[in-house]
Amino acid sequence: MIRNRSISVMTWARVAGTLAAAYIGLRLGGLPASSLTGRADVVAEAARVVRVIDGDTYVLLSGATTYRLRLLGVDAPEQGQPFGVQATDSVARLLAPGRVVLVTRAGRDLYGRTLGAVRMPIATGATAGRAVPLDSLLVVCGWAWAFDPKRKVAGRAQQQLAAQRAGRGLWKCGVSEAVTPKLWRSFNSEIKRRYRVGCTW
Repeated sequence: MIRNRSISVMTWARVAGTLAAAYIGLRLGGLPASSLTGRADVVAEAARVVRVIDGDTYVLLSGATTYRLRLLGVDAPEQGQPFGVQATDSVARLLAPGRVVLVTRAGRDLYGRTLGAVRMPIATGATAGRAVPLDSLLVVCGWAWAFDPKRKVAGRAQQQLAAQRAGRGLWKCGVSEAVTPKLWRSFNSEIKRRYRVGCTW
């Protein structure tokens, strides 16, 4: 049975396969697999997914240590805002518990979370052995806003524009209906209530 609030498994399989192949094929302007840093000399560590908290925050296990990671390069909808639950569910399907990912750590934020980039190794098909940057995949699928204020990631603006034009994910009801998490947090309860009606996800 498919729940209405999340993308169907068949749709997800088609989208993820197409996007992964397109990403690997195009390499987004020749960047190495770490789209966040754009540097080939960055060392990544293997970690296992414990759980997905929301679209851009995960609990990972590395060795005997668990830690909370905030994905850099994106800003996913909050749980209480439109498309927040759907984005979290979609990412949770992708990052099932036990899945091995490659993590490049980049410090900590004000809340004590580890900041970093996540890449997902691809095990099958023509792109086997490669790793897809999770931040790019979330933007292309419309599960998060691109956050690249210094324009370090080649093609990031084009990724979001393509998702908007295709009406994917949070862009389903149009660009004007999507409210960034930063703006959402500033709204009072009355304004939030108005945004929860209209477009059905």
